[in-house]
Amino acid sequence: MNPALVEAWRGNAVESRHRGSLAVVDADGGVLAALGDIDLPAFPRSAVKVLQALPLLESGAAARFGLTGAELALACASHNGEEPHTRTAAGVLAKAGLDVTALECGTHWPLQDIATRALAAAGQVPSALHNNCSGKHAGFVCLGCQLAGDREPRGFLAGYVKPDHPVMREVSAALQAATGYDLRHAPVGTDGCSIPTYAVPLRHLARAFARVGTGSGLSPGHAAAARQLRQAVAGAPFMVAGSGRFDTRLMERFGERVFCKVGAEGVYCAALPQRGLGVAIKIDDGAARGCEVAMATLVEAFVEQDEAEAALLRELGSVTLRNWNGISVGRLAAAPELRRALGLPE
Repeated sequence: MNPALVEAWRGNAVESRHRGSLAVVDADGGVLAALGDIDLPAFPRSAVKVLQALPLLESGAAARFGLTGAELALACASHNGEEPHTRTAAGVLAKAGLDVTALECGTHWPLQDIATRALAAAGQVPSALHNNCSGKHAGFVCLGCQLAGDREPRGFLAGYVKPDHPVMREVSAALQAATGYDLRHAPVGTDGCSIPTYAVPLRHLARAFARVGTGSGLSPGHAAAARQLRQAVAGAPFMVAGSGRFDTRLMERFGERVFCKVGAEGVYCAALPQRGLGVAIKIDDGAARGCEVAMATLVEAFVEQDEAEAALLRELGSVTLRNWNGISVGRLAAAPELRRALGLPE
């Protein structure tokens, strides 16, 4: 059984424990810290969007369509569906000469309640632009237009989410190259946005993010793409998540020193470029709150902080739980075993 990484306290007693595994690895595969089973394959879901965006730049599509830093950041995003997100995604499609009907990610209401209420109050319904993956899919559309060559783009793009489509073959090849894990032997499923998702051990996911942070172990084209994507996200962290979100708040404060990305079902990955390290976390019960606290604790352990940065990590790594009257009833905090393993005071 994997160890408890995060505890939920109510009053002076632990009410729940979020068990899981984590790996901190360098670009050569050296393990600096590990807890739990880091060789058990896990679906990384949206945590690997930066890896899926590598072909967008390496192919020349991003340069061809003149994508801005904010647009590249959105290609790595699981966004709230706020107006700047949807407007930016629509702008990417327009640069490719297409519109929202080209997207095959599906439609859902914005992740942010305020954006959902505003949309409903205006008598509108969501489109695929509100899907938290619309930026990534707009990037896929641009990649498809590049791969289409002289062929009619819309016809070529049809079914781009399928595993055997040229767009997904490029995306999966980039994932395999970065992780060094043979996807032919990986469990495969379908992600929430309809593209293939492959289960990869945390050891390999963490190494991929160390490579994203350093360029070491990547092809020259992918290394340049990773560097440009990291810089784009550091320059526009709002695009990666949105108002109040963990990823945005952390990267607004730490800039290029931390690149982090959440995935569904309790997965989190990060690159720590100055340390040359990559991080991968999987919370067994799929709780996002657990992986956020664990990630804040890992950043505390491996990234130097000034006073303001340390204060943010204390807030994100020890979360006050309040009831509907606003009364403090407990907290989320890293489990002692996690803090001990990372050399942090309990």
